Amino acid sequence: MPTTEGQHMYHPTLSSPVTRRIWGSPDAILLFFAGGAAEFAAIKAVDWLFFTGRLPGAPVERFFETVRFAQGVFFADPAGATDAVERINRIHRRVEGARGEEIPQWAYRDMLFILIDYGERAHEVVFGAMTEAERASHFGVALALGRSMRLDGLPDTYEEYRDQRHRQLSEDYARGPLTEKLYASYRRALGPWRYRLLRLVQASVLPDELRGVLRLEPNPLVEELLSCYRFVPGGGNKLRPLHGVLLPGRFVRQLRKMERVPATR
Repeated sequence: MPTTEGQHMYHPTLSSPVTRRIWGSPDAILLFFAGGAAEFAAIKAVDWLFFTGRLPGAPVERFFETVRFAQGVFFADPAGATDAVERINRIHRRVEGARGEEIPQWAYRDMLFILIDYGERAHEVVFGAMTEAERASHFGVALALGRSMRLDGLPDTYEEYRDQRHRQLSEDYARGPLTEKLYASYRRALGPWRYRLLRLVQASVLPDELRGVLRLEPNPLVEELLSCYRFVPGGGNKLRPLHGVLLPGRFVRQLRKMERVPATR
């Protein structure tokens, strides 16, 4: 049966309380940006992200588009969630048509696994580690999203996902010229000291397999701050007073509009 939260109805497989908690928390969204920005730069299929020129031209704007897509799926009623997935499928088909080839299925799976992995990592920093039930629910929602996008080779269980994720991290990532170009675009968009802060956070939230690829070494102070973060009052929006420090002003209003769910568990 569909569940309710407030006056809204949610799809039983494309939404869950833990998924809405993550994608409605500005703090979790910022952590997701840090991890996703790093993986986007290192994935061997990064040429697809460069094809239209939109990502390197406006990387923060493209990330906010991704968040709006996720919220359009996870916070919508069943019809709205289906519409959001069909819109992204149409966009991908247009890009494939313009390039004359299909986006590799492994690249789609990599992106889906990014949603799963950094959702867990962001939740642990902001709210604490997921329970087993929350982890299963979060995985189930992501799996339902992958199936609705008609992806092949998806794992059937969380254990299979962990095995695939490890192989993916070992096989699908490498540092190359486009890695440097995308990082340069992040630096232009954020400015030099915000970019330095991004790199510091990335070093702590990335899986071990990617730290060497991107030449990142965790900073002990950042590690300690992140480990204590969930104990700071403020639920999922602790950083609100610092938004203007962490992001250029044109992005602050967009981020604040993304708070969607109660801040506490």
